[in-house]
Amino acid sequence: MTLNREHDIKNLELATGGRYRIEWAEREMPVLRAIRERFKAEKPLAGMRVSACLHVTTETANLMHTLQVGGADVVLCASNPLSTQDDVAASLVTDYEIPVYAIKGEDNEIYYDHIKAALDHQPHITMDDGADLVSTIHKTRRELLEGIVGGTEETTTGVIRLRAMAKDGALEFPVIAVNDSNTKHLFDNRYGTGQSTLDGVIRATNLLIAGRTIVVAGYGWCSRGIADRARGLGGNVVVTEVDPLRALEALMDGFRVMPMAEAARVGDIFITATGDINVLDVHHFEVMKPGALVANSGHFNVEINLKGLTEIAEGAPKLVRPYVEEYRVGGKPLYVLGEGRLINLAAAEGHPASVMDMSFANQALAAEYMVKNHADLSSNVYTIPLAIDNEIARLKLESMGIAIDTLTDEQAHYLSQWEEGT
Repeated sequence: MTLNREHDIKNLELATGGRYRIEWAEREMPVLRAIRERFKAEKPLAGMRVSACLHVTTETANLMHTLQVGGADVVLCASNPLSTQDDVAASLVTDYEIPVYAIKGEDNEIYYDHIKAALDHQPHITMDDGADLVSTIHKTRRELLEGIVGGTEETTTGVIRLRAMAKDGALEFPVIAVNDSNTKHLFDNRYGTGQSTLDGVIRATNLLIAGRTIVVAGYGWCSRGIADRARGLGGNVVVTEVDPLRALEALMDGFRVMPMAEAARVGDIFITATGDINVLDVHHFEVMKPGALVANSGHFNVEINLKGLTEIAEGAPKLVRPYVEEYRVGGKPLYVLGEGRLINLAAAEGHPASVMDMSFANQALAAEYMVKNHADLSSNVYTIPLAIDNEIARLKLESMGIAIDTLTDEQAHYLSQWEEGT
């Protein structure tokens, strides 16, 4: 189906509530506000059409407004069928005149129809959260490639996909891996994912974390945050890994480490955040304790083998609470949260605005960098320059009223030479 509408959202009448929440989030986004003020004066994105495929949240709305103020012609679609906040979508259309194609709970067909609608904007810049825009362009909308100067990518999963494309020689334009910025993955992935994931699990279930065994799959930056927050709430945390270095780090950080086949027998709540498929598989479901809960905080809903679970389950799953489905396996109940999709956005509101402030500062400045430098970039995956990364950190500290030391000339000279020793 082809959408011939200026937007496709749930209900425009939700706009007022969405505007209030967007403004509330803005209070916690001082770095993005500072960038917006400069963008307003300089218009670095003038004449640029931007198609963004991101979670439609209050924080994303503030990014879209910043790009718009900077001169960009912006269109937004959802990067996950369950991550849209319908009131925010309504406000973006009504109050900011930004076309949005996103409805919470949309099926897979409509999800890709919305991506097609965003691409009909004929973007000069793509802004992705999972690389679905970029992959769709390269697979089915190759006529758009000539007009694209570059893109940005927000997530670990998306960067993995893009690097695979670059390795295969399939990537046709430069993309900045925003996720690789220190002011993104060290904060958004760790503190944002950690807090928002547990928030999603608790909102969906209203269960007490303290005293329960929480199995966290993976020990990348997202999983570290989840494990740390779960421990902070009193959980007994088990980490599973395939990387020996990360497994060793988890052990040294005080967590139990074991294979998932063992953890499956002892866990009460399972949370995946690896970016890979079938991290929780049929043989794990078969040995889980009655009442075990399964959630995913990775970008795509492939980490839990839901097809395999459905095949071994007795009868159809039963919705017992919003975002909680009960499957019966061998007579015991198992519970899947948020359809196996991003639990922090399916059942909660995603990351707090104060951490997305830095992530979306990276997005805005990456777009500006791409406009200024695309002619010098080949079709590859790049990291945002360290100077921009450090400036975001400086602005964040300044907004918090925190001052730090600077090197004296003598100290700077000492660090730049090799002659002086003991």
